[in-house]
Amino acid sequence: MATNPADQAMDDAELARSVVDAGRYLVLATADADGRPWPAPVWYAWQGPEFVWVSWPEARHSNNIESRSTVSFVIFEAPVPVEGRTRAIYAEATAAEVADDDRERCLRIFDSRARAEGLGAWTTERVTAPGNLRLYHAVVSRLFVLHPERDLRREVAIDL
Repeated sequence: MATNPADQAMDDAELARSVVDAGRYLVLATADADGRPWPAPVWYAWQGPEFVWVSWPEARHSNNIESRSTVSFVIFEAPVPVEGRTRAIYAEATAAEVADDDRERCLRIFDSRARAEGLGAWTTERVTAPGNLRLYHAVVSRLFVLHPERDLRREVAIDL
């Protein structure tokens, strides 16, 4: 039976939200100024097309973001048996350390998920000097889903 394209789009958007909601870590792909790639898992919170995490500013991926803001990431269901097929989202985004004038808003996004997961409160003091962590965010520009029954990456509207 043929699938209605509108139903397909709805299924892809629902799949994307489901994977993002269930995920805990995204695998962030960055590159340095010379284009050398570096992946890093980061625990995230999200709201709409924006993903927020904390990292050490000296971390390789943080340095890479400072010199090249274009990133990509993947979030996938785990665990998946070797013979199994996973559902996943792939994203292209622009990332940066959160600016001072946007810190409270992004911190609310991160803190809300952290509290919901039982990880305690996140305050401004934890993500500013002299603390050793900083708040980062990525805004998605393109989003793709990997559906286990199609074995294809399909671009979807950013409807998170």
